[in-house]
Amino acid sequence: MAEVDGGTLVAKALKAEGVKYLFVLWGFHIVPVIEACEREGIRVIDTRHEQAAGHAAEGWAKVTGQTGVAAVTAGPGVTDVVTAVANAFQAGSPMLVIGGRSPVNSFDKGTLQELDHIQFMNPITKWSRTVFEAKRLPEYVSVAYRNALAGRPGPVFLECPLDILWSMADESQVFFPEPAKSRSTSATPGNPELVKAAAKLLAYARRPVIVAGSTVYWSRASQELQQFTEALDAPVFLNGMGRGCIPADHSQFFVYSRRFALSQADVAVLMGTEIDFRMNYGAPPLFNPEGKVIQIDIDPTEIGHNRNIDVGIVGDAREVLLQIMAELEGKKMSRRTAWLEKVRASEMEKLKSLEPFLNSDAVPIHPLRMLKEVADFLDRDAIIVGDGGDIVSYAAQVLKTHYPGHWLDTGKLGCLGVGTGFAMAAKLAKPDKQVLLVNGDGAFGLNGMEFDTMVRHKIPAVSVIGNNRAWMPITEGDPGLARHLGWARYDKMVEAMGGHGEFVERPKQIRPALERAFASGLPAAVNVMIDQTKAYLHVTSTLGAP
Repeated sequence: MAEVDGGTLVAKALKAEGVKYLFVLWGFHIVPVIEACEREGIRVIDTRHEQAAGHAAEGWAKVTGQTGVAAVTAGPGVTDVVTAVANAFQAGSPMLVIGGRSPVNSFDKGTLQELDHIQFMNPITKWSRTVFEAKRLPEYVSVAYRNALAGRPGPVFLECPLDILWSMADESQVFFPEPAKSRSTSATPGNPELVKAAAKLLAYARRPVIVAGSTVYWSRASQELQQFTEALDAPVFLNGMGRGCIPADHSQFFVYSRRFALSQADVAVLMGTEIDFRMNYGAPPLFNPEGKVIQIDIDPTEIGHNRNIDVGIVGDAREVLLQIMAELEGKKMSRRTAWLEKVRASEMEKLKSLEPFLNSDAVPIHPLRMLKEVADFLDRDAIIVGDGGDIVSYAAQVLKTHYPGHWLDTGKLGCLGVGTGFAMAAKLAKPDKQVLLVNGDGAFGLNGMEFDTMVRHKIPAVSVIGNNRAWMPITEGDPGLARHLGWARYDKMVEAMGGHGEFVERPKQIRPALERAFASGLPAAVNVMIDQTKAYLHVTSTLGAP
């Protein structure tokens, strides 16, 4: 066979893994990879910032369940992508970042953009390596994939020195691992004795509650979760990538009553749900001090984090759910009808308290009214991306998700700026679906230039910007030090880059603006002026967060 360069070997290895898109920002150190991917039929999406390329790779993973791939040049290219890698690490999203590096024969000489990237990538990746021989590049790509997907998914980093990418290798002497044969697809079951202990607790529980998170999505366990929920006749709450694993209109799915349900639960099942600040670290008043807790996670280090656990099961969510349901089969269980009705009553009470804001005609527009208009407009299978602080918290309460992988947000790291990368990846993955990005105006400013990327590559995602001209609400009497933002026409900015823009000041303008934005067939921004102050204050205690 003919000799090929290292860049071609990387591209062939990625193609073998099923890669369709490579998210990049052009740089000299990765030119061989970029050009080879184009030759191999992998579409190159070039962004305006490496952070956005990394976010797009994670967004691809979140929507498809497959490992997303980004390539960035050496030095500042790699440092720019660090935030995106850290976000994927905290979220448990599988992605591969290919980083350029100065030539091996120039190491430590002070060449252009020389940095030892591995040192600062190690703490935020599952695996980071440098390749020193061209013919081993496909082998390293395969190992990177295995590490990204093993156990709890996460990001990996592969550093490729420029002279290695330019080096030639006899293709007949190169080992190309076959993805289907190089990785085990078997799922890890839970310890049978612990499964029996969990089933026993659940069989006698009178007030069980289920909280399911990202592990359910990555395990492809949405069907099993729904069966489990119905078998227990228990209320279920979802977070992270777990959103959509139970349809939002399922009779046992709840949003607003989580605080009430957990505080009253005699048995709480936490599945792929980290016991962190979002769960009040597992402590009262969110958790019933007299209640039992069953925790299920693929990552053993998460079991018992921040509080004692009554039954902790390490294993794949789908496998463990099947095991527990098998143990419960034929067992007589406590009736939970009255318990569900109590949770439903709490849910309706809180929803009723929001109705004046959801239906408000006030100007500036209340953010909940903006989101209600969005919810009424969207298709049932729309993909929703949240990028911001308060605005995304409210969006999670109002916008309904009915399918797995259809809700993407900033995640545990609270990383603003993810939106445009997530949205472009979602639209590339699912071109037949509506892709809506809910932005805060602060978050929009971080990677808003990626609308240029979407225009150039014809990726028609739509952003609705909740523009309160500030970082966080600014209450009366609060000077808002370092929090004020300008009165900006972000819609005009998107128009200037070739997209579609809409400016909205009144509630009745929202729906027509959304219709025009989606009908335009262009990347679009709907810039909605929302209340900066008092609109937020009345609702912060009603949303059920600890």
